[in-house]
Amino acid sequence: MEDARSAAVEQTAIAPARLKRVLSFWDLVLFGIICVTPIAPLPPFGIAEKLSGGHATLTILIAMFAMLITAVSYGRMAGLYPVAGSAYSYVSRGLNSHVGFLAGWATFLDYLIIPMANVIYCAATMYRILPSIGYAVWAFIFAGLATWLNLRGIRTGTRANQGLLAVMLAVLAVFVVLALRYLLKASGFTGLFSTAPLYNPATFDFNRVRTATSFAALTYIGFDAVTTLSEEVKDARRTVPLATVVVCLFTGIVGGGLVYLAHLVWPDYTTFTHLETAFMDVTRRVGGTSLFDAMGVVLILAQFGSVLTGQAGAARLLFGMGRENVLPKAFFGHLDRRSQEPTYNVLLVGLLSLGGAMVFNFEEAAEVLNFGAFLAFMGVNLAVIRSFYFDVKRPSRHLMADMLLPVLGFLFCLGIWISLPAPAKRIGFVWLALGLAYHAISTRGFRRPPPVIELPEP
Repeated sequence: MEDARSAAVEQTAIAPARLKRVLSFWDLVLFGIICVTPIAPLPPFGIAEKLSGGHATLTILIAMFAMLITAVSYGRMAGLYPVAGSAYSYVSRGLNSHVGFLAGWATFLDYLIIPMANVIYCAATMYRILPSIGYAVWAFIFAGLATWLNLRGIRTGTRANQGLLAVMLAVLAVFVVLALRYLLKASGFTGLFSTAPLYNPATFDFNRVRTATSFAALTYIGFDAVTTLSEEVKDARRTVPLATVVVCLFTGIVGGGLVYLAHLVWPDYTTFTHLETAFMDVTRRVGGTSLFDAMGVVLILAQFGSVLTGQAGAARLLFGMGRENVLPKAFFGHLDRRSQEPTYNVLLVGLLSLGGAMVFNFEEAAEVLNFGAFLAFMGVNLAVIRSFYFDVKRPSRHLMADMLLPVLGFLFCLGIWISLPAPAKRIGFVWLALGLAYHAISTRGFRRPPPVIELPEP
């Protein structure tokens, strides 16, 4: 009896710690909206209009269908494994640990690209507002400021994010009201309705729309962050799938609506002077300099918040890999004694962000980002098929939910991924080749389990 009690106590003592399940459905939805941000479609707007021949609204809606199906797949895997998860963990458990490693390696590329892309956008936006200061100087300022703040251990807290969300929604609401007023004054009530943003026979080209959709899909990057809270959610099997779908729907409907209005206000994309900040030109047309400046500030704050959190996430990921000797521990596993920050990694990511901002433009960085993201999305859809349809231990299978729907999600994501421009694919394949070579060496020809890559919440 005493031995049994001692064994029970010992088992309890070594049991892994579990997070409390206290989050509700709406907590998850709010978290997902904050991660994606309501302004997500605004930075890609001008470039998407050019790439699609004026069909940016259509590309956002097409991408929404692909993301909705993939969101269901993420939610189902989170329900099957209700712990803090990622594409790496879902693909590893649902398919194979070696395939999962490559999914994690592809996602790792995203962690490095996110702060770089946001530095590029912040610098380009500030250059529009204060052109007397060069773009390179602004890039140095934003990359340097983010690095300095992260070295000091400063993080963007939940309250700050929620406050920023409220400011974003307020400015966007003002834009919507002023855009509606502008259109009503210019063309009357009929001016609010047009099929041109969805289909303009004069400029529609299927290949252009397909290519632009691969870029517009950037709007939805981050929806999968909802699954990282699976271990803290009440009734995760039901709540997480529903929350991921709601976040994608909100993003697509709100984003599509904003881009639709922007197109009606400024239908000729060929007259944009700066594609990367084209939406700001639209706000100036409907609201003057005041709305132009307010939208610029909101865009900069949101993107700079992403620089901070993206840099911190990438630095933590590198630290985790260094701590486990996946990467050289002396450098990547270093932790500053005072700040308890992985200072070497923070500096490295800051330098990469600054260097990338000098080499790439926003469009190029976003396309490389989508390379890794959509590879991970395809892997999760395949993991659903393997886990739900081909698992002999499951009592029942549903052809539509367990096979056809994730196959459709996989094909949608594959189509978007294939449509990425050749330069993005070349960079992505070089990255995958490096990961595959490293993986083959570290597992001695795939004979050992791969090293674990812990992907922190971005």
